[in-house]
Amino acid sequence: MAPATGFQHRIAAIASLVMLALVWSGTLQAQNAAKLPDHVIEQFGEPPAVPQGPLPEPLKTAVKVAFVDSMTQGAWGRDQALALGEIADSKDPRLVWIISDLMRFVSSQELQAALAIASYRLLGKEPQVQNHWGVITDHLIAWDIPAPPDYLDVKRAIFTTIVPGWDRIFVDGEIDWRHVSWGGVLIDDRNYGETDRVCNCIPAADNPQVSSAQDATWLKDEDIVFGIGINGEYRAYPRRIMEVREMVNDTLGGRHLGIPYCTLCGAVQAYFTDQLPDGVERPVLRTSGLLIRSNKVMYDINTYSVFDTFKGNAVTGPLAEKGLKLKQASVITTDWGTWKKAHPETTVLVESLALGRDPDLRNTRDADGPIFPVGDVDPRLPVHEDVIGVITASGKPVAFQRSTAVAALKNGEEIAFENVRLKLDAGGIKAVDADGADLGSHQAFWFAWSQFHPQTELWPG
Repeated sequence: MAPATGFQHRIAAIASLVMLALVWSGTLQAQNAAKLPDHVIEQFGEPPAVPQGPLPEPLKTAVKVAFVDSMTQGAWGRDQALALGEIADSKDPRLVWIISDLMRFVSSQELQAALAIASYRLLGKEPQVQNHWGVITDHLIAWDIPAPPDYLDVKRAIFTTIVPGWDRIFVDGEIDWRHVSWGGVLIDDRNYGETDRVCNCIPAADNPQVSSAQDATWLKDEDIVFGIGINGEYRAYPRRIMEVREMVNDTLGGRHLGIPYCTLCGAVQAYFTDQLPDGVERPVLRTSGLLIRSNKVMYDINTYSVFDTFKGNAVTGPLAEKGLKLKQASVITTDWGTWKKAHPETTVLVESLALGRDPDLRNTRDADGPIFPVGDVDPRLPVHEDVIGVITASGKPVAFQRSTAVAALKNGEEIAFENVRLKLDAGGIKAVDADGADLGSHQAFWFAWSQFHPQTELWPG
């Protein structure tokens, strides 16, 4: 991950002023524990009591001093330490959301410790040994602790001080800002067609150069690719390239596409970015540098409208006001040898798009679980189990366990759920209807699919 900013160094320089005289207090009796699933209580324990209503004026002042003033002044001093003490004494766990936001950008161990102890005290938890930010944020998400009043204003002040380009991102909308965190990189704010310009970001590719399968001698047969077919035209997007780019705006089979890849979720999706309502220009998708429960937050560079990456609907900005929801084409996760055998006419992105890097992050970086906070995970499958997800004609999300589905299909069994039929395609799985029409399915890790579709059905049940 990229280093934060000079703010971290300023914090470190004055960290000796941090007041560490915060003590841990006993667990508060939960008022909303009965509403939580059993697996949440089993993993995270009982949640604390949560007050309602506005913050008292002295506490509002403490929040401003500790979180807003420290960012605008680029300093943490005695006033901030005293304010943090008031916050820790408040018995209002809603404020831990703001503490968590600040923790994400702090490199000073002393300040991290002070913020962590205040958080554990407010949550009624014993201090942990390591990864305070991750542990604390996981608890906030799993317990569904409400946000404090005026939360977005304070969060926006913190985040936009670090990256000014986020000022048009942090706006009201149909997005749960509690769950949004920094992914460790800056926003890709390059205009369409400027993707050759170097940026300190995850660099999207627009209209990427491609070659024939025969010319792609750099790819090994066992290399993972993401295959897309539109109107009889096929293209492979090698995982090696997508792990570097994470976003491609392309044209295939006469259709415009926006193709995000979330390495953390194991998911490539292909959104049609044409044939839109009147008055809506083609969205040009970019990576914001932000995450929401370990899933990338993508946005349109033209309008700065943020999209729900998993669902394809705009959640902020002008495109949200228009109710825009992008339709999906299916993405086949397979290996290069099988894909080119099934589709010898396929094109493939050229090696230079990998920028000389050869990453393979799957099952290495996040082998022990998601490396960013996700809260609780539906216990029906392991967190990193591969599933094929699709939305039925009735609007119901359904996930098919990939390993089980592949075995069943190879055995000649039919897999059907409402209007959905699964079929093997070039070494992967694709969802179609009874007439064979594409239903826009894709592969993902179970934790990601289930948290963005919490009411999902699971096959086999």
